[in-house]
Amino acid sequence: MNLSLSSISKVLCACILFFTVFGQTIAADTKININTADVNQLIQLKHVGVKYANRIVAYREANGTFKTPEDIIMVKGIGKRILEANRDTITVSEEAVAEQE
Repeated sequence: MNLSLSSISKVLCACILFFTVFGQTIAADTKININTADVNQLIQLKHVGVKYANRIVAYREANGTFKTPEDIIMVKGIGKRILEANRDTITVSEEAVAEQE
């Protein structure tokens, strides 16, 4: 097999891109407690970057814990789309997080 340097670099770039895009996806059964998660954990949620993760933490610090996962939509910029994309991942229960460990 005769691979050129160009072919190898294209494959390497494709692998890097793949793992950059999909490397931080969450396993389907992983739960993130929005009452205890830090920014690095919150950015694992779909459509949540650093800006929204910081807003979630700030909201929680100013207003106390979320009572239900649906309460996340009270955070500025977090709407029903983000809630629905993460409904199976978001929890406010320590038991749900402990069960996955």
